[in-house]
Formats: sequence, structure tokens, C-alpha cells
Amino acid sequence: MSERPSANYVIRIIDNPAKLASSQWDGLLTAGTANDDGQNPFMSCTYLAAMHTSQSAITDTGWTPQFVTIWDAEELIGACALYVKTHSYGEYVFDWAWARAYADNQLPYYPKALIAAPFTPVPGPRLLARDTDAKTALLKATLAHCEAIGVSSLHILFADDADIALCESVGLLRRETVQFHWHNQKPDKLGGGPFTNFDDFLSSLSQEKRKKIKQERRKVRDAGVRFEGFVGHDISEAHWQLFYKCYERTYLEHGNAPYLTPAFFETMRTEMPENWLMFVGFSPDGEPFATSLIALARETTSGRATVAYGRYWGALARVDCLHFEACYYQPLEWCIANGIRRFEGGAQGEHKMARALMPVRTFSAHWLAHPAFADAVERYLVREREGIEGYVEHLAERSPFKT
Repeated sequence: MSERPSANYVIRIIDNPAKLASSQWDGLLTAGTANDDGQNPFMSCTYLAAMHTSQSAITDTGWTPQFVTIWDAEELIGACALYVKTHSYGEYVFDWAWARAYADNQLPYYPKALIAAPFTPVPGPRLLARDTDAKTALLKATLAHCEAIGVSSLHILFADDADIALCESVGLLRRETVQFHWHNQKPDKLGGGPFTNFDDFLSSLSQEKRKKIKQERRKVRDAGVRFEGFVGHDISEAHWQLFYKCYERTYLEHGNAPYLTPAFFETMRTEMPENWLMFVGFSPDGEPFATSLIALARETTSGRATVAYGRYWGALARVDCLHFEACYYQPLEWCIANGIRRFEGGAQGEHKMARALMPVRTFSAHWLAHPAFADAVERYLVREREGIEGYVEHLAERSPFKT
């Protein structure tokens, strides 16, 4: 940990998230929750510390924590999860072309700095602070730290609207990407209001999409597969062990080792059980063989689940349409039954629109130390945003809902 005074507060750089007091960090996270979505679980102190202690996001894997914190005496008034990176894996906002352009000009792009939840493409707060003044001071302190350690750039990924607005106000560049989210809300032309059950949801879709979903679900049922959903402490240790086998197989089938270690999910089981929902698929003989893992945001006062996030899935045997059932239809049915406002399906995937996950813009902010490259990237992002706007308009014309 390094420390330096600045004006009326002290800036401390934390190299181990587990050293932070979760009550102070999560207090800032709660203070920055400006809507009814509940507290984002992926920016909680426990989640970020687990990334480190489980050896998932550490220097050896290309993620060196240098969390920037601002203190007023012993009170934490601002903080962000800053990592110094030696690659661009596990980010989901792709800058490989930028890295190649640097290399083509004999300039180092790595190390670079990143503010994000590792391996987690979920929008949410990134600059945690007591108030607007503290948030501004935090951003300026982070930029100063990036200049001091000589990184090529700073990237603030999947940030919320307030963070993006502040970043743009001090000159950072805005980038847009597209994700696909499902909302528990009928289109106004169909009466509005939340869905009452899965059949009510199906009835809102066009005949083509409704028929396709029914066919896909029927294939899984005809294969004799059934699913059960488990929440919180009802997810047993055996369930988590099965999940990791399935999760690991999914990565290995694509030729990669999984990003997250068993120790990370063990911490989720013991320290954050209330933030997880797991669907377990059983074969005709009753053996569990497939899982999908869903994260939950919860209101800080009532504890009620408000938003669901599709995260990981896998299976030990192949069944036609199993992925759709495990990752979309089971979660959506559960969300409707439990009054969940929104289900976020993760990064990319136009195929999600056939399941009524609609396009949503997500945002990141970028600072590049090299003036000429900053200028070139700014011009590129203007063109890219125009393309994104056209892309979203095109997708809107392909709505799965009834006309």
C-alpha cells in the first residue's frame, strides 16, 4: 500500500482488496445506488476480494490490483477497483485493434489501467464516492496515478450514467457497446405491466417466436430432462461442485482454461450465498448433469431480489436446446414468478432477441496518454458510435413482440 496527502484528504493505493473494510467500501456502493435496482453484487468488497484471494485476478494472471482510495481522516470517501493489466482478456470491451496500432508504431500498449469487475461484463457503478466532490477527486487522483506509473491508458468499463457523465466532463472518451436485457414489462401496446406467468410472456411475442420457444422447450422435456432452481443456502456444496465441473468443461471445449478458480466459487458459496441462483438439470435417471448460475442484486433494506444476471453454464452431456432452457427459459420463468425487474444476459449475442432480450447501450470511458493516439481513437469512436446507433435502430425493427 502506498499513501500520499492531497489537499484535505489522503490518497492510498491498495494492492490487496482483502485489506479493505467491507463495511466502508460497501457503504460507498450503497450510497451510489441511484435507482431501484438494488446493490450491484459485482462491485462489493467481498466479490472483488474473492477475485484476489482465489488467485483468479492477480499479477500472475495479468491483473495487478492498485485500488485507488481517498480518505478523510479514517473515513473512506472514495474508491475504485483499478487494475494494471498486461493483456486485454476478460474485459468484453475489445481494444485489440488499439494494441496492434501501438505495436505497429513501436509503442507499448501494455501495461494499461482498467477500472472494472474482473471477467464480469455487467454495467454498474465504478467510481464509488460519498458525494459528487469526492467522486471528482477520486477520478482526478486515479488519472494522476496512471500518469505517475506510466501506463499507456485508462479504461473504465461498463460504467453507469453518472460515472460516464463525470468522465466526459474531464475529457475522457466515451465508447458504446450493445448488450441484450430482458425487462419484466409488457409493451405498452399490449397493456403494459409485469408478466403474470411464462405463458403470459409467450403471448406477448410474435407467433413465429412463440412457436420457436415452445419447440425448444419441448425438445428438452422430450429428452426427459427436468430442472430445479436453488437460491442462496439451498444451493448445496454438491451443487457448487457440479457447477464447477460444468463450468470448466464449457471453457475447455472452447480450448481455454477457465478464468475463475474453484476457490472463487467456494467464497461465493460461503460469503455471498444470497446473491446466487442456480438451476440444476437432471437426466431421466435423476442424475444432475447440467447447471446455470445466475447472480442476483438485492435491495439493501428489504433484501428482496430485484435484478438477475446470467453468468455461467455448462453440461456434462449434450441435449438439443439445453443451453436455451438452462440460460434463458428457466431464468425468465423464475424472474416472472419472483417479480424480478430485469434479466441481463451478458455480453454480445443477437440470438438473445428471439427470447425477448432487447438491445441496450452500455458505456465505457477511456483516457490515452499519447496525444496523437488519443486524437485518433476519438475520431474512431465518433464513427463507431454512429455505427452503434444504426445497429440499434436496425435491431429495433426486428422486435420479437407482436405488432
